[in-house]
Amino acid sequence: MIIYNVTTRVSTAIAAAWEKWALEKHIPDLLATGCFTEVTMLQLLEIDDTEGPTFAIQCKAESKGLYNQYIEKFRPAFKQESFDLWGDQFISFRSLMKVVN
Repeated sequence: MIIYNVTTRVSTAIAAAWEKWALEKHIPDLLATGCFTEVTMLQLLEIDDTEGPTFAIQCKAESKGLYNQYIEKFRPAFKQESFDLWGDQFISFRSLMKVVN
């Protein structure tokens, strides 16, 4: 099992709208790619959130091949949609993890 994690800090000005979009549109769209079996959104706690809240979206893929398929076929459009909607009001970093137990 592979977990593709995207951690995003959003500005306070867009936080409510971004969270609604992520839950109602972005996560269903991620699942619709067929690359992920489960997508979970979490909010980080006990961090400095004076500039806005930080969220992690964790996408579970059955294989590295399915993750690679997402990166090649779908990620560019998802990335562009985020910038088109939210501009410079967020910052993200990505990590890839393997489940070991």
